[in-house]
Amino acid sequence: PSFSDSATSCWSHLHPVNMFSNYNVKFYHSKALTSPYPGSDVERSQVPEGKVDWLIEWKDYNPVEYTATSVLAGPNWADPQINDEDFSPKFNERDGEVERKSLDGLYVVQNGRPQNPVGRTGLTGRGLLGRWGPNHAADPIVTRWKRDGSGNKIAHPVTGKNILQFVAIKRRDCGEWAIPGGMVDPGEKISATLKREFGEEALNSLQKSPEDKVKLEKQLHKLFSQEYFEVYRGYVDDPRNTDNAWMETEAVNYHDETGETMDHLPLEAGDDAGMVKWVDISEKLKLYASHSYFIKIVTEKRGAHWSEDPGPECHE
Repeated sequence: PSFSDSATSCWSHLHPVNMFSNYNVKFYHSKALTSPYPGSDVERSQVPEGKVDWLIEWKDYNPVEYTATSVLAGPNWADPQINDEDFSPKFNERDGEVERKSLDGLYVVQNGRPQNPVGRTGLTGRGLLGRWGPNHAADPIVTRWKRDGSGNKIAHPVTGKNILQFVAIKRRDCGEWAIPGGMVDPGEKISATLKREFGEEALNSLQKSPEDKVKLEKQLHKLFSQEYFEVYRGYVDDPRNTDNAWMETEAVNYHDETGETMDHLPLEAGDDAGMVKWVDISEKLKLYASHSYFIKIVTEKRGAHWSEDPGPECHE
């Protein structure tokens, strides 16, 4: 996993900007206004709710400039500073190996810097993020039906719906259960990221012997080459987001209907994960926000159990 995998998860919070756009609901940043900025003592300048949108004029807006030293050190996952002579990024397109297109369409570039499509965050620069503009992540949600010793699906006693399980990792950094995702490497297809991150985080593929690696690769290929369901793609409200750099993700569900493919995959936590296991899905599951939201969409799609409380739609 690359630079911010451990961080990706615990701070990510879905910003459902593109799912509700047809309803004309305006969503505001919440996590992206977190102060102090993660991993630092830097306080964001305060952005009142009514001033998040760039279309609202705010002459006195004076955000703090901050880019973490780990980013300025120039690791391979990071861009140079905007004013570097050798750096002429092509925004809103694929720039060599780096994908600078946003999943949510075109973004504005102001004075050579990309502008956060959702609005002001009280901080310019890149913070902890490597790329100017979108920073792409991928979240593989691998599911199967919960079964008893005889291989029969187990239904929930209250709802009668079958219980779905997904592969969850427990983050070392914050102790929360999460989808084993991570950042897309330059030049990497999203399908490859999903498979690679799942292998590294949930199967500890980096530590396996060459023979075991070959075996794992075959099983992973089988699972990840079947049909999948795209759960979400787009902007993610995240405390690391700034006015010039932000997180985007694609969450994809790979479902093992018969359970045969996954039966032989030895779950083992990789470097960022303290633990990995099959977790029963229900609304009682406490994941950080965007992940709970992604998981709920998957259970609806698969007709699986989610909540014991029937909810308002049943009270005609």
